[in-house]
Amino acid sequence: MSKASPYIVSPGESVDLSSIASGPTSEDWKKKSALKKIAANAIQMADFAKRLYAEDQRSILLVLQGMDTAGKDGTIRNVMRGMNPTSCQVSSFKRPSVEELDHDFLWRVHKVVPRRGNIGIFNRSHYEDVLVVRVHNIVPEKIWSQRYEQINRFEQLLHETGTKIVKCFLHISKETQRKRLQERIDLPEKHWKFNPGDLKERERWDDYQTAYTAALAKCSTDFAPWHVIPSDKKWYRNLVISELLLSTLKGLDPQFPVAEQDPTGTVVS
Repeated sequence: MSKASPYIVSPGESVDLSSIASGPTSEDWKKKSALKKIAANAIQMADFAKRLYAEDQRSILLVLQGMDTAGKDGTIRNVMRGMNPTSCQVSSFKRPSVEELDHDFLWRVHKVVPRRGNIGIFNRSHYEDVLVVRVHNIVPEKIWSQRYEQINRFEQLLHETGTKIVKCFLHISKETQRKRLQERIDLPEKHWKFNPGDLKERERWDDYQTAYTAALAKCSTDFAPWHVIPSDKKWYRNLVISELLLSTLKGLDPQFPVAEQDPTGTVVS
């Protein structure tokens, strides 16, 4: 069975999201087989994560970005199940507080970067400052246009100090978003998810696509490439990210440290 894989943006590559598939790109996978694979991957990832925590030398940062309804929360619930919460933390980035606005835009981000041995997940991220900030003209172009290179330097610092960055753009079609927003209106169990502001943001779909295109093109680097994840089908989205994270952990190949003292012998009663 072929491996489900993302579209990787090469450094310096121009990006046309309309030409990148938002639906499954492999016919070898169906929902049932994908769910089994995700469950199997979760077991392996939990073991690797335990080794990463014990090794205490490196960390992983998973960045999840996407349009409203792309499935950032669902990805976290389904892909990261079984992880030890002691070594796996989720950080969400909403409207900055007064204190955060009194610092540079990366201040609130840097302080929640995963510590050594941990896996950190950003539900939205520092990229909000070249996405929503750009679309809504919150700061002048002169300011937000400098942030692409500032982000690259920030991510290079993390890379050089032992953090493996995995950036995923959850790519959905405009029609898929329409259906998911409609479900939040039609289904009582999803009413809590509905925010009238989401409809106003949807009116800016084209502006957001332009902003994402720029972020993907300007901030995909050798040390932190962007992965465009087909996300119209939730199970396929979860499968691709599950495969990507497992591959990342295998590549790091964390090892249990050697005991400083010989642990063999008899425990004194």
